[in-house]
Amino acid sequence: MLDLLNDLLWGKILLVLLVAVGVGFTIASRFVQFRYFGRMFQILGAGQAFKHDKHGHLSSFQALVLSVAGRVGGGNIAGVAVAITLGGPGAIFWMWMVGLMGMATSFLECTLAQTYKQAEGDGTYRGGPAYYIVKGLGRNWGWLAGFYAVLLLLTFGFAFTALQSYAVATSLDDAFGVPVLLTGIALAVVVGLIVFGGIKRIARIAEVVVPVMAVGYLLIALIVLGMNLGQLPEMVTLIVKSAFGLEPAVGGGIGAAIMMGLRRGLFSNEAGLGSAPNVAAVAYVPHPANQGIVQAFSVFIDTLILCSCTAFLILLSGIYDPSAAGDVGGIALTQAALADHVGEWGRSFVSLALLLFAFSTILYNYYLGENSLNYFSRSNRKLFNAFRVAVVLLVCWGATTDLGTIFGFADVTMGLLAVANLVALIMLFKPGLRILKDFDDQIRRGVAQPVFDVRRHPDLDLDPKAWELEPEDLERLPPHPQEVAARAGN
Repeated sequence: MLDLLNDLLWGKILLVLLVAVGVGFTIASRFVQFRYFGRMFQILGAGQAFKHDKHGHLSSFQALVLSVAGRVGGGNIAGVAVAITLGGPGAIFWMWMVGLMGMATSFLECTLAQTYKQAEGDGTYRGGPAYYIVKGLGRNWGWLAGFYAVLLLLTFGFAFTALQSYAVATSLDDAFGVPVLLTGIALAVVVGLIVFGGIKRIARIAEVVVPVMAVGYLLIALIVLGMNLGQLPEMVTLIVKSAFGLEPAVGGGIGAAIMMGLRRGLFSNEAGLGSAPNVAAVAYVPHPANQGIVQAFSVFIDTLILCSCTAFLILLSGIYDPSAAGDVGGIALTQAALADHVGEWGRSFVSLALLLFAFSTILYNYYLGENSLNYFSRSNRKLFNAFRVAVVLLVCWGATTDLGTIFGFADVTMGLLAVANLVALIMLFKPGLRILKDFDDQIRRGVAQPVFDVRRHPDLDLDPKAWELEPEDLERLPPHPQEVAARAGN
């Protein structure tokens, strides 16, 4: 039954919805992910991006690394290997395509999350699909927001937390012989120390762990590319030809290449699932579209950079054999490929990379669960602490338990989660485009850092406290039309 539901959701309904939203918003927004591609890098180039916000807010960079922590995981290492094994090298081309379209989807959902966010008392914010559904679509859609929040808690807060712990424990057991129970206890203690510190402590840990894991994996991939420069043109040609069925005896043909590229790409970058908007809303930014642009960059990092790293490691090795596809797959294929390039220590490197990827994802999953609880009972400390204890126990239990059935169940709930979010995004196209137009208009007028004036959008039911601008941003705020009229009258 779970397999049938998964095939229906991921093989038909979600592929159509995710591609439709990605392509649809790309066209409606005049290719926003390409128009503002250079602006994505400004968050990394500006010195203040790496500093904590001086007003006590979480910075845009911290929100970026939190979302990267969630997007980057086992899908970047094992998922890409599965895509190549079952769909051939051409699956990577279609993974790139879904990543480029997913950048537009991520822009839309994360811009909406920022727009409809709610202020907390400690200088942070709450937001996400449950919030923009009920505020953007109206109270009559409260049932859909509640449905989404429950699915988010079950999928990420509980199931995927245990599954990530299982992946870490089994990987360390295979690579280093560390008992799974010992790994589970150690991981539970570390996770507990972090999550009881709240979102700010999670953000501080993430801004250290995520760059280290991403840059480390990227560096090893660049070393491999440097060792195989002469083979790069041939590899790129193989990927493109296989994507269109022009390469014989590779994977399962063009149909398998498209299907596996789309599915693995969507699983990896999560654009459209509504998970990243929960952390996109926590940052202080002067304009919601600014965070949408930054979060589109996180999809680029996940799919166009890190997934490509794994693909290149595999395709440039002597391990991958299209005629024997299926003999070695998943994490084992990636480990064997890196070992072929750099020696047996490559297997250990992949295991350690998976450890960091999964650890950061556990922290991300915890926050998604906490955010869903906050939707039902705002800032309930007792409820949050009970959930934190449950997460610590789940981490320890998950490391020692075979979670095959739970994984199948989580796939179904994640599919339903995506359907709920994508339906909401389609109905919220107009508000999303309206916020983007406000941003575009200011850019056209020569405003280097656009500022969002909540007074100009009284019909959107926004939280005015969430859009109380800091002094440096207030200085750039243009006068409201009513102020201009009053001055003219005087």
